[in-house]
Amino acid sequence: MKALDLTALILVIVGSINWLLVGLFQFDLVATLFGGQTAIISKIVYILVGLSALYSLKFLGMLSHRPEDDARYNNR
Repeated sequence: MKALDLTALILVIVGSINWLLVGLFQFDLVATLFGGQTAIISKIVYILVGLSALYSLKFLGMLSHRPEDDARYNNR
């Protein structure tokens, strides 16, 4: 599971940097590297980044979790 979390994080970071470049310079790095926005490999990268973002929503729950609220820690 740790490998999937790391992969998702890397893809979300890549996607975020790509959007930063699009916003600042109108430069789509993914499209440039893989032959345009309509190239199949570009579409695959866009889809993987989007799926990684959806998968990463699970990390929001981890941010609010406090170990002291867990029953395992209350029984000490």
